[in-house]
Amino acid sequence: MCTSLLYLDAKNRAYVGRTLELSLELPYLLARFPKNTSLNSAVEGYPPVSWETKYAMLAVTMPSSAPMSGEMPGAQQLKVIEGLNEAGLSFSVQSYSQAGGPQPELSQQKAALSAMDLGSYLLGQYATVAEVKEALSNLQIVVERVPILGGLPMPFHYAVHDASGASLVIEFHRGERSVYDNPVGVMTNAPQFSWHLTNLNNYTYLSNVDRSRARFLNFDAVQPGAGISKAGLPPSDSSVDRFIRAVYYAQFAEKQTDADKAVQMVAHIMNNFDRPRGIAIDPPQEGSEHLHVQGLAMDSIPTEFTSWTSITDIDRRRFYLRDSRGMNYVCLDLSELSAASQFAVVPMNQLSAPVTDVSKQLA
Repeated sequence: MCTSLLYLDAKNRAYVGRTLELSLELPYLLARFPKNTSLNSAVEGYPPVSWETKYAMLAVTMPSSAPMSGEMPGAQQLKVIEGLNEAGLSFSVQSYSQAGGPQPELSQQKAALSAMDLGSYLLGQYATVAEVKEALSNLQIVVERVPILGGLPMPFHYAVHDASGASLVIEFHRGERSVYDNPVGVMTNAPQFSWHLTNLNNYTYLSNVDRSRARFLNFDAVQPGAGISKAGLPPSDSSVDRFIRAVYYAQFAEKQTDADKAVQMVAHIMNNFDRPRGIAIDPPQEGSEHLHVQGLAMDSIPTEFTSWTSITDIDRRRFYLRDSRGMNYVCLDLSELSAASQFAVVPMNQLSAPVTDVSKQLA
């Protein structure tokens, strides 16, 4: 349902690309949280966690419950799906259906954070993956049920990257929390992240070198064109196959020296994970299950599609975004926005970049 990857350019600058796939078009909101925003996370039965944002942040968000018609949620109600802070920390939420389950005994005398608030908590206060790891070691986190998902336990896991290229995966598997260093910078969906790394051992033969000539007995075989090196890549859009393909593209895509060209490279890479409507459908009794969102009913056979794609230029603190209605990205520069003192939010569908008509140049 989602693919994220880390690309390092020729100067070792970090970029994050991700797609989000669902079978529903959700009312995503792009929000700017200024410094010194007061936030809290309350879990029933535990003292709440309160914090003030140390860093400004920019994020794709969703409300935890369906808002009233015409009402725009405030900073406290919004939950971060993809975000970047001004210190260069990025955060991604991706579907992980195996998150729910019996959770370990937690101290009810100690404050606990809802997993729904993990993005705003980490982006608001920390600058590096090392800081996040240290903070998590002393933080109680509860996988709560999400009202807007019909009371489903928070079915997600989380990727964190920083400007140095360090990467982290935070995962709740059957209620048990694991924190993994991520040596490949890639995350998809279930199974467990550790399983994906083990599975990568089955692909040691992968290479970007075209082996276009071979001799079989007395016959010389010659490929008619380039591209045979990709023949060993797994072909499906399952999370298992996407993980391997994402590692391949992050590893072998040409390393750019210019930052703008690096962003373009990540855009080309992410095109390989773009999924049009109808390419895979899930008829009842045959297909897989899908998230159901309060107030948004499915009126046809589900088909997962890419709702939006984002690119994060961590070094320059830039966030690029395109949704399913367009082919072009819009750019938001957090360096320019970080000085603002007011919270701001805008529906993602108001930011789509139109296709430029240049016909007059040939008139």
